Amino acid sequence: MIWKKSVDLQLINKMNANTAVAQLGIEVTAVTDTSLVARMPVDHRTRQPFGLLHGGASVLLAETAGSIAGNLCVDEHSYCVGLDINANHLAAVKAGWVTATAVPVKLGSRVQVWQIDSVDDSGRAVCAARLTLLVQRQ
Repeated sequence: MIWKKSVDLQLINKMNANTAVAQLGIEVTAVTDTSLVARMPVDHRTRQPFGLLHGGASVLLAETAGSIAGNLCVDEHSYCVGLDINANHLAAVKAGWVTATAVPVKLGSRVQVWQIDSVDDSGRAVCAARLTLLVQRQ
């Protein structure tokens, strides 16, 4: 298992209250031994004017999943902040949910790299993102 902090889905989701994460309806739904899964609705909060999922919302979902995962992988004296994210938008979505799965590429003592792949309700690839986090000491 890669996690160094306790994993409590209810607490994780509660910590996101009153943030952009909560405003977009993002929720963490699962944590496995090596991945974190979060989902976001495709609705009036996350669509662009043409009725499609906004690319920025997809990136916010990816960074949320990767950042939460990264922060669960460091000890209680450390935290992670984003250094870089890039995303490829692979398919348009008009409704339903987008589900992102974050898996580590590298878990270093100073830098982490996460791959976050998002799919729609039918399992079709929607967005592929790569997030680099800097590990900081408190």
